[in-house]
Amino acid sequence: MKFLFMLTVGLISMTVNAKTIVVLGDSISAGYGIDINASWVSLLEKKLNENGAHHVVHNESISGDTTAGGLARLNHALAFKPNIFILELGANDGLRGFQPSLIHNNLTQIIQRAQQTGAQVILLSMKIPPNYGDRYIHLFYDIYPQLANELKTAYVPFIMEDVALTKDMMQADGLHPNEKGQPAIMTKVLTEVLPLLK
Repeated sequence: MKFLFMLTVGLISMTVNAKTIVVLGDSISAGYGIDINASWVSLLEKKLNENGAHHVVHNESISGDTTAGGLARLNHALAFKPNIFILELGANDGLRGFQPSLIHNNLTQIIQRAQQTGAQVILLSMKIPPNYGDRYIHLFYDIYPQLANELKTAYVPFIMEDVALTKDMMQADGLHPNEKGQPAIMTKVLTEVLPLLK
């Protein structure tokens, strides 16, 4: 009887502590070109729950999406009432040469609206190819640490740092990670997620 009581209490505690996580991103998070079950988002959910936890990860990522697209879809993403909100957008803005101030403004609105719901935000940063010129590249990349500092969010520097230059971790287009690159991305994100689960 005592064992059953302890087991029940443990299950209730596990349920209470379960977190809802939403990922709002583009093709890097949508699993472009690979089995969605092999994507870093799916791997994250599996990793978080491998010891019997019940965290739920909603992947609200769309290939080709921009910060403006993410802002337009934000109400739907926040309808899941996330405890943790992972934001991975901006790369497509950069590839299209959008003004850094526009990217900064859109990301700011997304983060602030997520925070207003009580969600803890993790900002994932991206980089763009060197052919865009040093000035634009630096202006683009600096958006992420600046926002993380201004809005007090958790922050992951370039999530493909250990992947982008490793040929066997990238798809033929040179822009998207293949299945071999997904665990490395997941591990970077997991490092920031775990403290927020406590």
